[in-house]
Amino acid sequence: MNDEIILLKLGELVLKGLNRRRFEDKLLSNVRWRVAPFGKFKVYSKQSTVYVEPLEEGCDLDGAYEACKCVFGVVGLSRAKSCEKDKDAFLETARTYLGDRLAGAKTFKVESKRADKTFPMTSIELSQYVGGELDELFPNLSVDVRHPEITVNLEVRDYAGYVHADPEPGAGGLPVGTSGRAVALLSGGIDSPAACYMVAKRGVELELVHFFSYPYTSNEAKEKVIELARILTRYCGRMTLNVVPFTRIQEEIRRSCPEGLFTLVMRRFMMRISERVAVRTGSGALVTGECLGQVASQTMEAMGVTGAVCSLPVLRPVVGMDKEEIVETARKIGTFDTSILPYEDCCTVFTPKHPRTRPTLEEVAEAEQALDVDGLVEEAFQGIERIKIRRMEEE
Repeated sequence: MNDEIILLKLGELVLKGLNRRRFEDKLLSNVRWRVAPFGKFKVYSKQSTVYVEPLEEGCDLDGAYEACKCVFGVVGLSRAKSCEKDKDAFLETARTYLGDRLAGAKTFKVESKRADKTFPMTSIELSQYVGGELDELFPNLSVDVRHPEITVNLEVRDYAGYVHADPEPGAGGLPVGTSGRAVALLSGGIDSPAACYMVAKRGVELELVHFFSYPYTSNEAKEKVIELARILTRYCGRMTLNVVPFTRIQEEIRRSCPEGLFTLVMRRFMMRISERVAVRTGSGALVTGECLGQVASQTMEAMGVTGAVCSLPVLRPVVGMDKEEIVETARKIGTFDTSILPYEDCCTVFTPKHPRTRPTLEEVAEAEQALDVDGLVEEAFQGIERIKIRRMEEE
């Protein structure tokens, strides 16, 4: 049996007081789901640490470790080697398991945690013993307790001892599903996938909505959005993509409304339909990728006009970011290369030459009087195609 294990360190979950158990249970469920494609693992928590333990030889520990990096609620993670709870076993495991890293470093320190209080040495005594012996075994090393190149971590737990080095950063945030559910408007651009990632990081479970205007937008554009949603499952978990037929609405807007208001009226329809999806799915908010001042429809006045048709709150996670920050986020989560594929979505259809940047609610509402708003919304809502998005490992 593989005696290597993954240790996950919890972030702000430890501050949740009486609600902490609910947050930890959701995190454990999310971790189990993420590592399931890589083999049979036992996932359990003890003393602010989640253990991901392989239960069979065929487990892909590398794949499981990479998957755990994308689980919200984990602030740090490391691979550890288990050993007997004996000072010399800790030393030998550190020497063999971390030998290459110790041989390539100049400074180190040893930190110990003694959760099992029956262990005969204190944490300081265990650190001093193992640290002293490692200093003798590796002449290249000197002790630096403030800024070491490598920290050897020894953990005396109830079940076994564990040895590992500096943990890598985790995804942080809160476990998906602990902060409610929301409907996110997903286009084929760079901003909306980043917005999905950022709101999921705060524990929000997502339902996705995409507006599709065939034949003005191609099937390749639709497949591009499905791929974006699939990439997001790494962080957001299972999702459903609601593809809304939007062609007739856009044609009616072009036929009946002033050109400068095309985009604003279109976005108001998007918000109305998305809110209908939210009500159907029990969601408590809408999420958009709007960024203040980035385009004409994202001025403060324009966002006020488009949001006025909703009774649910509208969350805009990237509203205060500049484009480079959004691009950096997109690159980090792996959506950027897909977002820049040259397949345009419905937002580029019938774009006005001179869009209104400071609209009033009264003039937009007056323009909409030429449309059968309720009928068009109902027709689009009834025509929604619901696509279950599977994670990449299930393909």
